[in-house]
Amino acid sequence: MLDIKFIRENSDIIKQATLKKHLNFDVDELVAVDSKRLEILKVVEDLRSQQNTASEAIAKAQNDERNGLIDSMRRVKDDLKFKEEELEEVMKKWRALMLAVPNIPDMSVPEGSSDTDNIEVKTWGTIPTFPFKPLDHIELMEKQDMVDFERGTKTAGFRGYFLKNDGAMLEMAVWQYAMSRWQNKGFTPMLVPSLVKRETLLGSGYLPQGEDDLYKDGNDYLAGTGEVATMFYHSDETLDAQSLPKKYIVWSPCFRKEAGSHGKDVKGLVRVHEFYKCEQVVLCEANHETSVKYHEEITRNAEEMMEELGLAYHTVANCGGDLGLGQVKKYDIEVWMPSQEKYRETHSASYFHDFQTRRLNIRYKDSEGKLRYAHSLNNTAAATPRLITAIIENYQQADGTIKVPDVLVPFMGGKTIIGKSVI
Repeated sequence: MLDIKFIRENSDIIKQATLKKHLNFDVDELVAVDSKRLEILKVVEDLRSQQNTASEAIAKAQNDERNGLIDSMRRVKDDLKFKEEELEEVMKKWRALMLAVPNIPDMSVPEGSSDTDNIEVKTWGTIPTFPFKPLDHIELMEKQDMVDFERGTKTAGFRGYFLKNDGAMLEMAVWQYAMSRWQNKGFTPMLVPSLVKRETLLGSGYLPQGEDDLYKDGNDYLAGTGEVATMFYHSDETLDAQSLPKKYIVWSPCFRKEAGSHGKDVKGLVRVHEFYKCEQVVLCEANHETSVKYHEEITRNAEEMMEELGLAYHTVANCGGDLGLGQVKKYDIEVWMPSQEKYRETHSASYFHDFQTRRLNIRYKDSEGKLRYAHSLNNTAAATPRLITAIIENYQQADGTIKVPDVLVPFMGGKTIIGKSVI
């Protein structure tokens, strides 16, 4: 959410942001509604003042004068009730429009309407070649009894799955590796709720636009990322400036309907409704250069992990049309998938300035004692099972076994090879 004063004074910038993000938002409508809000609010405040003045006068008056004042106050009270109801209706529209205002993308964000327009900014590693025809993760995992899709579908429906044996152990090894790795970098580890209230999603910017992608029951939702609960952790708090930056590495189950993705990745574990994430979340001082510094840092954290896993990847700068409502800038890291012969996204690193913290009322006092809204950032550390599909495909061997990346061996009980020869 942006400040309404800033929006009124910079409506042309908001219009440019709307165009760059390829969104449908009418800033002129918001300004008009805000003018109406201010107009009615002034009348309401005047009537409340009259009511207070009349109440004081009635307390001092007697007989006919008192009766006359009471009649006068009834009229004021009726007018006030009418105007308060009118104000409430205007406020409903104003709040809805305020929640739809897009954040302003950084000047470095590429032009474009979809992820096909994202710009590659870095590549790492050598795309593997195999002296045999590589299998996809589905066939590899089924041959090694690491997954059960048939019983998963029977139990959970479309895109349901059971991970078992070394499939389960490999996924948990990735979590342990990621949580330990980020803790060693000074991040505070947390396990956070997935079942959250509506306010948490409004505050972090996933509602109202992302409603169709969420599982919900009344005012309770299943979050699609641990960022949601982590951001709400400090809602309505004034932080000690000396405690910034706050860096968290959080783990949680995640749930997404994948609305609009029907027909995409219908088989396997690349796109599922229930998954798990280790997520980086950062709160820092309200300074653009500081946000940029931590954005590069959390992106590099994830790139280093991919390099330690020995997975070829590239990093792309997301174009305007591939940014969310609140994102100022975003990088995606995409890993090479041998079976698909292309890169697939495994990480997204974003910064928001005070878009989320203004909604959530997360502030701190700067060196001059002025209250400021903190800046927020987040990035995936490890999202599974998608990440293990890349490990399995890239580390497959000719006999159908799978080599365990060196960094995961300690978390796999010392096991270096998954499975038995199936060729």
